[in-house]
Amino acid sequence: MTTPRPGSRAEQARLSEARILDAAAQAFFADGYERTTIRAVASAAGVESGLVMHYFGSKQELFRRVIEAAPAPEVTAAPGQAAEQILANLADRLTDEPVASLSMFRSMLTNPEAADAVSAAMARYRAQIAHTIPAEDAELRSAVISAVILGVIMSRHLVKSDELADADPEHIIRLLHPCMLALTADDAAPATSTHQEPGRDS
Repeated sequence: MTTPRPGSRAEQARLSEARILDAAAQAFFADGYERTTIRAVASAAGVESGLVMHYFGSKQELFRRVIEAAPAPEVTAAPGQAAEQILANLADRLTDEPVASLSMFRSMLTNPEAADAVSAAMARYRAQIAHTIPAEDAELRSAVISAVILGVIMSRHLVKSDELADADPEHIIRLLHPCMLALTADDAAPATSTHQEPGRDS
């Protein structure tokens, strides 16, 4: 990719776009999706509202670009070795309240447009996890892992469940460790159920 020449029109456009994204990120994270307006973002970025629409087309697209640019956990471990990296990422998010993530989750729960954008970002993370799982049902396992992570983070930071909100992050990680090892391994065959339906003979 060619770097725009300093002072050129292309460089000015790049700087304006970056300034808009930065202003939008601050607005979305502080006020949520619904309360953030294109006019407010434009004012914070020092540009006209029309320029925001010229670069991004809609508030939903602007929100999607903000999510793409926000720091996000990555899973790059070798197949079968992802559990430790997943848990390390989660430990960081349990220790330091993830403001950007929580804002996205709040917006996802209250607005369908925001939910679509957040779902796309979550799908990318699930795909990274699935890539490291050497099992035929890797996509299902990655979906379960993602659901566990989402539930723990939201319960600790948003719902503020007493047990999770007050728990030592290291204790939570220790409890989750066997689960994550099983889900990311290649030898966790479906368990055979011993439950009998009512009315059936032993």
